[in-house]
Amino acid sequence: MKKLLIFAVCLMAFAACKNEKTGAGDASQADSLQRVIDQKDDEINDMMGTLNDIQEGFRQINEAEGKVELMQSGEGTNKAQQLRESVQFIAERMEQNRQLIEKLRQQLRESSFKGDQLKKTIDNLTRQIQEKDQELQRLRAELDAKDIHISELDETINNLNSDVSSLKSETEQKTETINTQDRQLNTAWYVFGTSSELKEQGILVKGKVLQGNFNKEYFTKVDIRVMKELKLYSKSAELLTSHPASSYTLTRDANKQYILRITNPDTFWSTSKYLVIQVK
Repeated sequence: MKKLLIFAVCLMAFAACKNEKTGAGDASQADSLQRVIDQKDDEINDMMGTLNDIQEGFRQINEAEGKVELMQSGEGTNKAQQLRESVQFIAERMEQNRQLIEKLRQQLRESSFKGDQLKKTIDNLTRQIQEKDQELQRLRAELDAKDIHISELDETINNLNSDVSSLKSETEQKTETINTQDRQLNTAWYVFGTSSELKEQGILVKGKVLQGNFNKEYFTKVDIRVMKELKLYSKSAELLTSHPASSYTLTRDANKQYILRITNPDTFWSTSKYLVIQVK
């Protein structure tokens, strides 16, 4: 529950910071800023309301689990019925909390309020629900061992298992999608060659670079996070593609041959993911 409190403090601190910014600008700017602040306040209030509901749900679940632990040592029909009702309540409240966590995740996704700590808090809430799933199944097994069957719970348990499997599959798919997008964002291509070599591949045509149907297979694919320098094995080198001058250096090695060193990869590749260098 400490992470829930940290989440709430983050939200309130964010709101407080926003409210300090309303003193500048003319009336129109002030009104515009106030509308932004009001929107932020609404988003934060909505998320705080959902968070409070989740926290109350976990409190009720923990309380019901405590009652079950106490009742398991008892005997008689009434005790068995109370156990059935308590375990059923736990299952239903867990399902409500699962929906509330997904609602909170959606609220954060759609809001302009961003923060890794908030995402971590939601991930922690999801882990808590998964732990409660395991605890519920343990309670069910203990009741079955005492011949206290809860037929109403069969469908709920199956649904929980299905939800966990679906969540795992969805998470894996999202992770793979993110990894694929990440690779695409950090992929670039380079080539260096003489003027005749570049012309032969359609890379250099009438003094213009990458203007026609050039041979993309001639390029080498690289991860821009990894490639920081490129040995050109030539005493003459000229970049034909556009890259900010402040993001790289061309220096000579002991043999007077050029080495391209990329000092700021993000800036270097911001204008073009293709690098063409003409050497002699």
